[in-house]
Amino acid sequence: MINIDIAKIFDEIADILEIKGDNPFRVRAYRRAARTIETLTQDLRSIVERGGGVYELTRIPGIGEGIAKKIVEIVKTGKSSKLEELKKEVPPELVELLKIPGLGPKTIAKIHRELGICTVDELEEAAKAHKLSKLSGLGRKAEENILRGISQYRRNTGRVPIARALPYAEMIAKTLKSLKSVRNVVIAGSLRRWKDTIGDIDILVTADDAEEVMDAFTSLDGVEEVIARGDTRSSVIFRGMNADIRVVPSESFGAATHYFTGSKQHNIRIRELGMRKGLKINEYGIFRGERRLCGEREEDVFRSVGLPYIPPELREDWGEIEAAQSGNLPKLIEINDLRGDLHVHTDYSDGKNSIEEMANAAISLNYEYIAAADHSKSVGIAGGIDEKKLKKRQKEIERLNREFEHAGIAFRILSAVEVDIKSDFSLDFDDEILKEIDVVIAAVHSKLNQDRKTMTDRIISAMENPNVDIIAHPTGRILGRREPYPLDMERVMEVARDTGTVLELNAHPDRLDLCDVHCKLAKDFGVSIAISSDAHDVTQMRDVIKYGVATARRGWLSASDVVNTRSIDNLLRILK
Repeated sequence: MINIDIAKIFDEIADILEIKGDNPFRVRAYRRAARTIETLTQDLRSIVERGGGVYELTRIPGIGEGIAKKIVEIVKTGKSSKLEELKKEVPPELVELLKIPGLGPKTIAKIHRELGICTVDELEEAAKAHKLSKLSGLGRKAEENILRGISQYRRNTGRVPIARALPYAEMIAKTLKSLKSVRNVVIAGSLRRWKDTIGDIDILVTADDAEEVMDAFTSLDGVEEVIARGDTRSSVIFRGMNADIRVVPSESFGAATHYFTGSKQHNIRIRELGMRKGLKINEYGIFRGERRLCGEREEDVFRSVGLPYIPPELREDWGEIEAAQSGNLPKLIEINDLRGDLHVHTDYSDGKNSIEEMANAAISLNYEYIAAADHSKSVGIAGGIDEKKLKKRQKEIERLNREFEHAGIAFRILSAVEVDIKSDFSLDFDDEILKEIDVVIAAVHSKLNQDRKTMTDRIISAMENPNVDIIAHPTGRILGRREPYPLDMERVMEVARDTGTVLELNAHPDRLDLCDVHCKLAKDFGVSIAISSDAHDVTQMRDVIKYGVATARRGWLSASDVVNTRSIDNLLRILK
């Protein structure tokens, strides 16, 4: 039982409560607890096992006494009595329907109640037969959206956001590294390339005793099924995910690491280059005829075809081979290049921590600044701030900045707001208010079903406002749950460049918006990016930013492409 498993249980509880039409604040409490727990670096199991109990757990932001008691129960018993109780009240197939993008719990409950539908197949059949459009409140357009959602659901089945897969892979790797016979362990595949969603976990190992490795792997706590076990390769279902392990010879470790990292298209290009030089390149090494030349190090593969080392994040056949050949590979951004975070929430809206607590957490990360960007008033569900609350917050920010200065701490809190771009293209605050704010971040939170032209014009209208500095999570996607809303992205990039508007790469692993492809497009257009955590507590600010940096690297971004790698003075000169 690790943090991600506990988070999944709370998500399941929230799912069922939503279908039951339970109190939305109660549902949100479980959701928030799940998001907090899945990004924690503290091991909740260790806290409970050493006797920390409810008191210590409630000191974690976002964990109240009720949630803490449930965590203790889950760690000690491996399950939640609350979840087991709820499962008896709602057919499990209905919970699965929540994974269909755009299909909310109220609609699911209505469809189940009026048509008796429980499964995805039944829902698809009813939609194709136009039975859903006959229900009050739905109609043909809703029916079409549901069919699109089912199509996306089927495409995403078996894939999970990277933040769900990475802790599992790291736990497996840590266990294997503790074995005496193991020399090297590497997480390969799409996880090593930091793709936003992951299909399975690939682990490579060199070891003196392959049998010991296979025994340990197939008996891991969390293995639900052993699919296959061999002398040097085994496959299991680990906490709902496919996981494969291979033990390879030390002399082949580099070649195997390259091969099993992928991508397939990248590997094909490398093999083609090798063939032109009379070489055979595979997972066993680099060969000329039957003679093995090298393969112990991953660099051997690239050197054998006359290329410099290409970082795993770039290995998608998006031009990295040509860039390497011409000496134009970008120097990719590193997490230590970041000097601040331009999108964090505080307890003035829906954040868990005070401004001071968020600032101190940022200082511990060696940041020089943060932007306290609470939601504006239209986002009522997030407790958005109004003009009166904004003035009160400004006074607190000014007081804290004076205290930092007097203490000789080179840190500054920027006043910011995540202002809603309404469906009529207006912003949630007047320009007279916005021009007094250090960083204005505009975002779409409602009416996400507008057509491509309307949504594009809506975003552009905000970028053309001289007070708007950044567009947050520009496509609105939530991985596995909500498709990006339709946008003419090239037009958005053109206007962002012409107006000097920064586009956000939201680092939350459920968003990663902008995606890697759009980050590369932004670089090509000369549009600046802000990598922001969108943190709602101090833990998120620390723990999610790595996913944003990895996505930026996949999008070929260097430190110079990202505004929050700059000093506070340079940053403020760049912003409108």
